[in-house]
Amino acid sequence: MNLVTHSVRTGIRALLAVTACCTVLAQEQRFSELVGAGAVGPVTQTSPLTVPFITWGGDMATFYANGGLTTQAGTLFQKQGLNLRLVPGDNFVQQVRDYRAGKTPFLRGTYRMMGLASEVIGSDPRTKGVVILQMTWSAGDHLVARQEIKTMSDLRGKTIALQQGGPHVGMLDDVLKSAQLTWDNIKVVWAKDLTGTADSPAELLRSRSDIDAAFAITPDMIGLTGGKGNSGTGAEGTVKGARVLVSTAELSRSIADVYVCRKDFYDANKELVTKFAATYLKACEEIIDLKKQYESSNSPVYKNLLQLTQDIYGKTTIPTLEDSHGLLSDCTFVGYPGNVAFFTEKGNLSGFEAFQKVALDLAVGRGYAKERMALFPSGLDYKSPLFLSYLTKTDLQRQERFRAEAVRNEIESLTSGGILDDKTILSFTINFDPNQTEFSPEQYGAEFQRVVETAQKFGNAVIAIRGHADPTKTLYDLVRAGMQKAVLKQSGTRGNYSYSLNGRPLDLDQTDELVKLIDGGAFDGVTEFRPRETMQAALNLSRNRAESVLGSVAAYAKGKGLTIDPSQIQPVGVGIREPFIAKPANMDEAMKNMRVEFRVLRVTAEAANPSDFDF
Repeated sequence: MNLVTHSVRTGIRALLAVTACCTVLAQEQRFSELVGAGAVGPVTQTSPLTVPFITWGGDMATFYANGGLTTQAGTLFQKQGLNLRLVPGDNFVQQVRDYRAGKTPFLRGTYRMMGLASEVIGSDPRTKGVVILQMTWSAGDHLVARQEIKTMSDLRGKTIALQQGGPHVGMLDDVLKSAQLTWDNIKVVWAKDLTGTADSPAELLRSRSDIDAAFAITPDMIGLTGGKGNSGTGAEGTVKGARVLVSTAELSRSIADVYVCRKDFYDANKELVTKFAATYLKACEEIIDLKKQYESSNSPVYKNLLQLTQDIYGKTTIPTLEDSHGLLSDCTFVGYPGNVAFFTEKGNLSGFEAFQKVALDLAVGRGYAKERMALFPSGLDYKSPLFLSYLTKTDLQRQERFRAEAVRNEIESLTSGGILDDKTILSFTINFDPNQTEFSPEQYGAEFQRVVETAQKFGNAVIAIRGHADPTKTLYDLVRAGMQKAVLKQSGTRGNYSYSLNGRPLDLDQTDELVKLIDGGAFDGVTEFRPRETMQAALNLSRNRAESVLGSVAAYAKGKGLTIDPSQIQPVGVGIREPFIAKPANMDEAMKNMRVEFRVLRVTAEAANPSDFDF
């Protein structure tokens, strides 16, 4: 697939947010003011039943199940006795107006968008929202930063541009929380438009030197950086040094696409709602299989879906059938297992209750709502025949997301290649006492909670637990061994010594060089002082510490009833190779080297286990 095609299809996901809400605002505003006054009316028309769709790959399953904008004979929805009329819903404010008026019982958007509208729809008992279905996770939104911003923690004090409303507001909220920052720690420049004008985040990053980072859809991200994994050169419209700081490709539990149903309609038509949800999930199953066939050979049925998608969205949005395929390829379905996990799994930090909290926190905290009006979780019976006798991909057993050995090899390769920092999204540390190998939740509970929450939110990233050791004992043995062998000479006064090795200056602050010399045998052969063994012992200790911390994190999560994927969190021993202070002068300085570091890392697709659904 060429770059232009990729840009078109991955940018579509975020484009829906332009008209989703608040696009004419220069600052945040109560959602009720956007919707305006209007009476709540009953839903009187159920055949055909009006269902909104938005421009996103997850809605292709709805098209497939319906056979078009109206229900066609022989389609999945028709076989379930449903008669639907699909209507465009990219204007989320208008969706809410129609929902309140009774023109449709459904809302279609992201969970955070539902949170912004929660006060409006929750103010009347008839229109309170029931989240009936999680469709997908987003994987195509990016935060592009200038070259001096290396990790998310560096956003403190920076100015960030984003379009008002839509999913990037929620994504920024997640980024800040992950870095333990608040909205007060940054300055926001609100852009009127998402893309294509001077008042869009990407153009503001280009034109204003005071803007440090901007949220961007994929075409704009490519225009700023030259592509994910690249840095802008300053040529051809790119911004010199600009790179993707974080993307929903890694921050994969940030933007959840959902359907919401009016409470009065849900209560009166629960079987119909159940059939709608089950049929959508059936469509996901069939599309996944058809897509696999298409990619390995060909599938006329799948090609018909691509054509249908282009017909519905138009050639301006979907220029080619390959763009339809790409739109779906960027979409991460959660399926039946994901819905069961989202709505019913205890301890799921990416589940309904967790999303409810952050969505309402955002709505009230940023002024979209004055009151917290909760949404209802799906009350559907996932064990009923409408699901279990109808669907085929119902295995709720999670497989490990990553290939542990491949991940460890990749981390070691990144470290030895000196490019670990380039793959680091976020890092934080905990310190410990000399020879400490026990890490209690009483002492480190806050850090363990952060690790678990970070792992959940960054579902497609790996967390490396990197144990570090202090080099003081190794340096001592190196000096003593070198002097006994007469290859090392010491000069100067105590506290201000300088050294030479075989007549050439040797700087004890240059840890990398010292490690190479030790590994090369420069100080071997002295019985009393053995820096090679001391360094290996420090490496073993650091690895044991990392493994001990991992065990403590796992025990903490289990004790709290929280879910973690053991393949996602990998312990690594670093030893003395990366000290904070290369030549400590006292115990306080040495203690700074005794640490366990957590790094959230981008890894290649080869390190992940493929699966039909992401849950």
